[in-house]
Amino acid sequence: MITLEERIARTQRLLRRLEEDQPYLHVRLSALGAEHRQSANAFADRVRAEAEAELQRLLAESKHCPTNGTCPQPATESRSFELRATSCEQAPASVRS
Repeated sequence: MITLEERIARTQRLLRRLEEDQPYLHVRLSALGAEHRQSANAFADRVRAEAEAELQRLLAESKHCPTNGTCPQPATESRSFELRATSCEQAPASVRS
């Protein structure tokens, strides 16, 4: 599982790369027609906006985590099942039936 700090770093790196790529994107799109350029720019803007929103969410989440930066995560359904199965196996035979 990826730690919260790593998820924040990855999102920041994505935003930095999108920003650095902006001039190159315009060059790559210059050969396209106006409609395609607008569509591609709109998509790039949506990706950037979603990444910024994700970064804000992760930063807010990090404020609620202990100082070591590891937030408790809910158990996945399969993990919950494993825990229940283990608990049942450890129960006395009279309870298991």
